[in-house]
Amino acid sequence: MKNSRFAAVGALGLACALTLTACNGSGTSSSGGEQKVSDAKSEGKNLTVWVMQDDYSAESLAAMEKEFTKKTGAKVTMETQSWDGIATKLTTALATDTPPDVIDLGNTQVASYAASGGLMDLSPYAKDLRQGQKWLAGLEDPSTVDGKLYAVPGFAAARAVIYNKTLWAEAGVAKAPTTYAELTADLDKVKAANKASDFSACYLPGQNWYAGLQFTWDAGAEIATRKGDKWTGGFSSTEGQAGLAAFKKFQNAYSRTASRTADTQQPDQVQVFADGKAGAITGTSGQIAQIEKANPDLTDADLGSFPLPGTSGKAQPVMLAGAVWGVAAKSKQSDLALQWTKVAASPDIQGTWIGGHDGWSPISAEGNTEAAGKATAVKKGFFEAALNSRATPASPAWAALEADKSINQLFSTIASGKKTPAEAAQIFDAAAEKALNAAG
Repeated sequence: MKNSRFAAVGALGLACALTLTACNGSGTSSSGGEQKVSDAKSEGKNLTVWVMQDDYSAESLAAMEKEFTKKTGAKVTMETQSWDGIATKLTTALATDTPPDVIDLGNTQVASYAASGGLMDLSPYAKDLRQGQKWLAGLEDPSTVDGKLYAVPGFAAARAVIYNKTLWAEAGVAKAPTTYAELTADLDKVKAANKASDFSACYLPGQNWYAGLQFTWDAGAEIATRKGDKWTGGFSSTEGQAGLAAFKKFQNAYSRTASRTADTQQPDQVQVFADGKAGAITGTSGQIAQIEKANPDLTDADLGSFPLPGTSGKAQPVMLAGAVWGVAAKSKQSDLALQWTKVAASPDIQGTWIGGHDGWSPISAEGNTEAAGKATAVKKGFFEAALNSRATPASPAWAALEADKSINQLFSTIASGKKTPAEAAQIFDAAAEKALNAAG
């Protein structure tokens, strides 16, 4: 599993936000249209699909193409796009009279492209495109702008706790925790058994805002809420303050002091874990292979995964990374493009190829439940974590708040004690409200 999408998503989003006009974004449930996607044959026609490098395996794309051609009689021109310069290239392409018919997008980028009028409103076909599935909120919500569906989920990557089962067993922990009380009790044992000053029972960099959001979402807070035309920041709320305080307490208790201002890359948390300096980290399933490459002595038998339990009594909500399929508003073959998205989102493709072959999380609750039942211990936690997902505000302005690292600093200044949760929240909420309300 590759990480190209996750490394590029912030930069891509900022570029989109700066080149596209603003929209009124809202990640509410999309309207459940009743129109059916056409099943008419289209012999001799050709569909152009842009797919991002490393998102899907060649085998999965071939399976989609085979099923699409079987159903439609049409052929596919598949064009793989590199991440370098993709925002400008795609923005330009969508503005022409001959855009690619279907495009592979990041789930948090839909609001920006919808704002420009570059994407087709898929709401009338929403019910048919779901095919009886309950799509993951972390994919559907950011694909929904002003109650209209502008993209169909493709795959997800959930974040879960990756832990060293062997090291935990040596500390007297025999199984993964399922409650917050069990988690902290287990980490206390791991911490007590490993007293080196550079060891973390759970290495959690202060700038890891993905993990920080989980604590605030678990407490019932929102990043920002929109009522009418006005956005209001959520970290200063009672729930937001509780979540930020819980993050600080956990981070300070179980991650070494030097990590309080660090991000996940400097030092690389994968290397920290692989070197035996951490009993656990939070990340996506793609980091399993990276850990085993960094330390060949660690194998699947040594590693496990589980959703991070919350004080709410449930697994903490996670922010999904992932991809969605958009249809160009100016496509001359929108019927065929809709058929492609329906094939790509079908339970068979999702179960056999997206989850079974590529190792991504399928797009639905049903798909992830089934995948979790079949998964090995090292992968099971990621499918389970995907079942409770959230998303950042569906606004093109959000990308700038990621790009300038305002969200990173919110959590790291709290973890380091440079600011109280109330002070940090006031600063971020003000910046978020200014940016989101300026965009509309």
